[in-house]
Amino acid sequence: MDYFFEQKFTKLNINKVPKADYDNCVFTECNFANQDLSDYKFSDCDFKDCDLSNVKISQTAFRNVVFRNCKLIGINFEDAHQFNISFRFEDCLMNHSSFYQLDIRKTVFKNCILNEADFTEANLSNSVFTDSNLSNAVFDRTILDNTDFRNAIDFSIDPNQNQLKKTKFSQGNLSGLLDRLNIIIE
Repeated sequence: MDYFFEQKFTKLNINKVPKADYDNCVFTECNFANQDLSDYKFSDCDFKDCDLSNVKISQTAFRNVVFRNCKLIGINFEDAHQFNISFRFEDCLMNHSSFYQLDIRKTVFKNCILNEADFTEANLSNSVFTDSNLSNAVFDRTILDNTDFRNAIDFSIDPNQNQLKKTKFSQGNLSGLLDRLNIIIE
């Protein structure tokens, strides 16, 4: 497998980026939508203004990868290689993405749109959802210990179906914990 270190890739599509091990690389304005990135390896890489919607990522390795202003719609992150998986997401559109059963502790979701994302059985301990929209996102048997939802909006989390130890909420968004109780808050 080829190895790329500290390379910059701009305005490319997947046909011009070989299956390889990418270390400390930057991808800017690249279009990978609907492509197969299976078995690629990304370590300490930055993706900026890229479209990775509906990519296949079977056994793809993501280690300390940052996505900024990227389109990440419909990605099944649980298909990725799970050893040492770690991400940071800033200003990303991530609707319909799935993190089913992933252990992604300490993940930052900053100003992201995660409508209908699936976090079923994921471990999101110590993660942060800053200014992120979680409309219709699924939290079911999810570990949310010390997770910060203080600036998140439109989430619905059933405290009886999820693990919430020292999870942080603001008074303004507590209604997201009460949705299942069928009560009226005025």
